[in-house]
Amino acid sequence: MTETRRSKAQGGEPAGGMRNNTSPVPGIFPPPESMRPTLIGENYSVVAGHPLVAMVAADVLERGGTAIDAGVAAGLASNVIQADMCNLGGVAPILVRPAGSDTVWSISGVGHWSRSLSLDAYLERYGGEMPPGAACSVVPAAADAWISALSGFGTWSFGAVAAPAIRYAREGFTLDRRTATAYRLMGETFCEWESSRTVYWPNDRPPEEGDRLVQTDLGRLLERMVAAEKGKDRAQALEAVRRVFYEGETAEKIVRWVNDDGGWMTLEDLSGFRNEVKPARYADYGGWRVFTGDMYCQAPVILQTLAVLAGFDLKAEAANPTRYLHFLTEAMKLAFSDREKHYCDPGFTDLDLGDLLSADHIAGLRAMIDPGAVLPDLPTLERNGVVGSTKSKRRDTTNFTIVDGDGNAFSCAASDTIDGNPMVSDLGIMVSPRGVQSRLDAGHPAVLGPGRRPRLTPSPMMALGAGETDPRVMAVSSSGGDVIPQGILQAFLNVVDRGMSPQQAVEAPRLTCLSFPDSFHPHFHDVGRLSVEERVPETVRDELAGLGHRIHLWPDYEFDSSGVALSMDMRAPGRGSRRVLGSGADPRRSHYAISR
Repeated sequence: MTETRRSKAQGGEPAGGMRNNTSPVPGIFPPPESMRPTLIGENYSVVAGHPLVAMVAADVLERGGTAIDAGVAAGLASNVIQADMCNLGGVAPILVRPAGSDTVWSISGVGHWSRSLSLDAYLERYGGEMPPGAACSVVPAAADAWISALSGFGTWSFGAVAAPAIRYAREGFTLDRRTATAYRLMGETFCEWESSRTVYWPNDRPPEEGDRLVQTDLGRLLERMVAAEKGKDRAQALEAVRRVFYEGETAEKIVRWVNDDGGWMTLEDLSGFRNEVKPARYADYGGWRVFTGDMYCQAPVILQTLAVLAGFDLKAEAANPTRYLHFLTEAMKLAFSDREKHYCDPGFTDLDLGDLLSADHIAGLRAMIDPGAVLPDLPTLERNGVVGSTKSKRRDTTNFTIVDGDGNAFSCAASDTIDGNPMVSDLGIMVSPRGVQSRLDAGHPAVLGPGRRPRLTPSPMMALGAGETDPRVMAVSSSGGDVIPQGILQAFLNVVDRGMSPQQAVEAPRLTCLSFPDSFHPHFHDVGRLSVEERVPETVRDELAGLGHRIHLWPDYEFDSSGVALSMDMRAPGRGSRRVLGSGADPRRSHYAISR
């Protein structure tokens, strides 16, 4: 006979403390809904790709800064703390929402090819290859992106937001195991470059957990930028900061390195560069207005996928995991096919993203989905040939999201990994190798050309409550190349259609459609592949295979299935004025959440 004791809440006597042999009483508390708790706060939510970066952002917020001030501080700190994943000379697409506004602003965060370059000149020098080094360098964009965000939407000085980054660069910080492993793996490439090896393998060996990483040259560059922050008003002072990077001695060293190493760049390319700052594009889904960047990046895949899925009752389909995942995969496949067919720098096409989001175009895409069979790869293209013959080199990104109690929000995916290009001596930065995302085919929309931006993979997202009286805000960002929009979509839909908490949403099993050419040269196409984490039940995987999906099994919490950061106001519409901010930090990476 099994003895149980009823708790007082169950109508019996108190069960007693933990020392009582009948305690604790089973069945009172449910099991945890996620591996980590969903952190809840009312003042701010921060989720970043590294714990130290999250702490930098939280400290700014604790000292009265806004989400935008905290976002710029986190971005600069990530260029130091996560130098394996992003760089001050790299890319940094940003979405900013000022408190109380129904407009989300997009800061493009990607540089362009030199205006002195032509496709013919490139092909004459390199043929169909795109070798590492200056051959794939475009104008560095991250520095201007941080300054543009701070100038247009922030309140703090550059010196104040840069202080943590300078401290970590000059004094160093202790490497955790995952970061040390990244430098070991990426060192297979960058150890060939002395300027990189001396900083990131300072003892002529891969770094280990507990080693200290110091980046003196990068710290000095940031200090020079801070020292220049003078002017009759804040805007002029920040413009002076910008000139230190894009004009004078720093620009001359960048241009010299690029041209000496076989690339193309002029002083005018740098001095004339400004990131595009424009209202973000959007589509509505499930009571939310979803915002992303334009076709210079792959972010509109998110908008097109949601627009297609809006014609189905995905909430109802969630009861049947196979149908739910099939519809999601096919909608993403259609959007990625349009990416391959149309997406490029908007300044070099007559097509507007609105054309691809029009009701007629979306209806045409949706009509192609068959509940009982898979679409071929690239279904919106006339020819579905395999593109590329060898696998691309893996690239990566870091990301973070911030929402504060007033409703300011910041979402970013900063990138350009340490194995992408050598460090420029005395500067502590690389020159963005993002040119590897351009095409060498004159007939391709994303072809390389003078003044053209590569089609960027990093692509943050933001969403606002769609109703006039719905003050909710959600910021989502992700890492992982072509997987970035897919991680964002799945986390967002997990919240909106599957009722998950932010932490559940980023932890849930994930799949990745790869039925399109890789964004990175040589644009390998693994035809029909659908990578599925092993936590997706075997019966569901078998049923997906039965529909025609070519299943590739990934282990649980696969690193390459992207790392998602999610910060959101969790209030139900009409439930008071106080924000309830929830955070979701992906365990697949080193993501870390702080809420208060």
